[in-house]
Amino acid sequence: MTISLNIVSNGAEASLTLDANQLVIAGWAGRDKAAMEHHIRELEELGVPRPKETPTFYRVASSRLTTDPAIQASGDASSGEVEPVIVASGGRLFVGIGSDHTDRQLETHGVAFSKQICDKPVSTTLWPYEEVVDHWDQLIMRSYIVEDGKSVLYQEGTLDGLLHPEDTMARLTGETPLEDGTVLFCGTVPALGGIRPAPRFMAELEDPVLSRKISLRYDIEVLPVAG
Repeated sequence: MTISLNIVSNGAEASLTLDANQLVIAGWAGRDKAAMEHHIRELEELGVPRPKETPTFYRVASSRLTTDPAIQASGDASSGEVEPVIVASGGRLFVGIGSDHTDRQLETHGVAFSKQICDKPVSTTLWPYEEVVDHWDQLIMRSYIVEDGKSVLYQEGTLDGLLHPEDTMARLTGETPLEDGTVLFCGTVPALGGIRPAPRFMAELEDPVLSRKISLRYDIEVLPVAG
């Protein structure tokens, strides 16, 4: 899977053609045990069983990555989740934002299968990892959905609620660096008001130290389910 991205560093931009060959979703990747328990419970209310271990690393087809402004989903039971994303390319790491869009109905039958069925939108903008690692915990992640024609805050939290990416990567690979072409979703924060579908999902990653943001926005086209 090849996608075109932009690296933004100190106000300058450079293009990156990413040959993504491995997409990994880190589930249940909370550092804040209370917040993670809250997320587990809200998914249990939807019929999703508790994980056997945390974090759990779900492998998803890299062809599911997309930067398109819209995705298609079967039925109206899917929803997005904002996540920081680590991208490995050219021996370096970069940071962006993505949405682990998931079919909630299928999730009750198997989390791994539900991850596979939906596209995974990612931002076209990335920052060099070395520019944010020293203040990673201060980065702020938010998402919004459209309800009744209005934008509503759906998720919000600083990244200190998630495992530090150094910890997440170490649990995934041991002492081995992420291979070039790896895209790693690093966890999410609870939904405000509960998990629910919406026709549009918007997200942002804010760096209050360097005064900048990465944004993501996509629409969801619901396909009818026959039979």
